Amino acid sequence: MHAAVLWLIFALVLAGAEALTGDMFLLMLGGGALAASGISWLTDWPVWADGTVFLIVSVLLLVLVRPALRRRLTPAHVPRLGIEALEGKNALVLARISRDEGQVKLDGEVWTARPLNEADVYEPGESVTVLQIDGATAVVFKSGP
Repeated sequence: MHAAVLWLIFALVLAGAEALTGDMFLLMLGGGALAASGISWLTDWPVWADGTVFLIVSVLLLVLVRPALRRRLTPAHVPRLGIEALEGKNALVLARISRDEGQVKLDGEVWTARPLNEADVYEPGESVTVLQIDGATAVVFKSGP
């Protein structure tokens, strides 16, 4: 069997294996094997030269193409969902918040609330920031001056 056919089969196997991983690593190696197959078919170089072409093209693809391709295919930022999306948002104090009681209006919903520092007290009408959600209670602190 001619070396070009073997390199082509190797390239197809690597591309198929990439479908299982999705990391773009094996695809770059498959590109190197495809380049080696093309060189082997076009020239009468020895097998070690085809291997050198495979190595050089694979490294170039891994260094130059893979990072740009991964940036393009990976979402810039994953949106926060559920209670994680509420952390960091401002809330309006509806009922006096102290160590044992309190309510805030957060994203249009009424939540029970407690201050981050037990000694803090927030009066109705004040603006607070949600640090975290603890069960069904918003842990808040004073936002701004």
